[in-house]
Amino acid sequence: MKIFAAALLITLAQPAFAEAPQVVAAEAQRDSMGWHIAVTLSHGDTGWDHYADGWEVTDEDGKRLALRELAHPHVHEQPFTRSLSKAMLPDGTRVVFIRAKCSIQGWSGTPYRLELQP
Repeated sequence: MKIFAAALLITLAQPAFAEAPQVVAAEAQRDSMGWHIAVTLSHGDTGWDHYADGWEVTDEDGKRLALRELAHPHVHEQPFTRSLSKAMLPDGTRVVFIRAKCSIQGWSGTPYRLELQP
């Protein structure tokens, strides 16, 4: 019983971390200088110590094509949408993948697939 109580106390003493950030929606529109990409993220931001701090656009091979850094937490704005203008994607690109990142856990696992409309 003492071992169980000690393990419980250790578990309770550790900080609770939010789940990894999730891309819940994304859209891309061609504009005169490349692509305008809007991404909606959901993450249990707790403040400056733990928040979703960016998202990236990659090709099918995982090569980064664009990066959007997020400069502050969105504790009271969930989910939230941020966009990136003038993203230069290679000609002929028909699909991209988007991954989110948080300040503690790094890059999320499964990327969000976004098909581009020419």
